[in-house]
Amino acid sequence: MDRLEAMTILLGVVDKGSFSAASRDLGVPLATVSRKVSELEAHLGTRLLIRTTRKVALTETGAAYVASARRILSEIDETERIAAGEFHAPRGELILTAPLLFGRLHILPIVTEFLVAYPEIDVRLLLSDRNLHLVEDHVDMAVRIGRLPDSTLIATRVGSMRTVVCVSPTLSAARGMPRSPADLSNVPCVNFEALSSASAWPFRSKGGKALAEVPIRARLSVTTAEAAVWAASEGIGATRVLHYQCADAVREGLLQIILADFEVEPLPVHLLHAGRGVLPSKMRVFLDFATGRMRGRLGSL
Repeated sequence: MDRLEAMTILLGVVDKGSFSAASRDLGVPLATVSRKVSELEAHLGTRLLIRTTRKVALTETGAAYVASARRILSEIDETERIAAGEFHAPRGELILTAPLLFGRLHILPIVTEFLVAYPEIDVRLLLSDRNLHLVEDHVDMAVRIGRLPDSTLIATRVGSMRTVVCVSPTLSAARGMPRSPADLSNVPCVNFEALSSASAWPFRSKGGKALAEVPIRARLSVTTAEAAVWAASEGIGATRVLHYQCADAVREGLLQIILADFEVEPLPVHLLHAGRGVLPSKMRVFLDFATGRMRGRLGSL
């Protein structure tokens, strides 16, 4: 039995959630997937998976084995990359992830420059507002906006991002320009649900650190920043979004930022990668290439 192959198949089943999904992802017949896992369990003399008609789940022993298998396969992969020279010559595929709109506006231009500068590196850019798991989703580097949980990941801070309230000039002319958060009681609002509660928005006291939740009247609640910015530009209400999400509309005069003196602390922006010793050359050169450029772009917002 090829134990490394069996480990790889087992991880495929665990990551994909079923034997059939792993079969499709790995390009291996379903019968082979099932047989390889059964052979591995027989070799170990223990059950690794609990199989049901809908999904599979790890036993306690299986969870420990899978964690060790991931580490072993990762170390083998790293060793092979060193032998192939990837840690010395910048080449290979680099997998990046970033939030959807931020990635399109600010990461894609940097990636296109990077591809010209490093013709032997290919990039797969995964744009998603869902935070992908770097190890489980096989991602080399991620852009994160917001405060980071404690983890073993290595973070390089590249800037910060304001959270702003903006309104169309038409609406502010009709309802009056809000001078303090309390003035929002006279203004209809468009709420971006991923960022704020539909009933209240947080603000800082002017010049202070204390936060206060200010009630709003959300005439419209939406699940994407793009929809919130568009509706606010149409005069439906004031909206609260991250600065980059409304920057184009502000530049074009469709929206104006209000209540800047009461904004909450800006969110940090980081480039993350797994802390696995010496970085492959493709990751090291991208980190060096992108850090200054991202700081410049974020500093100009």
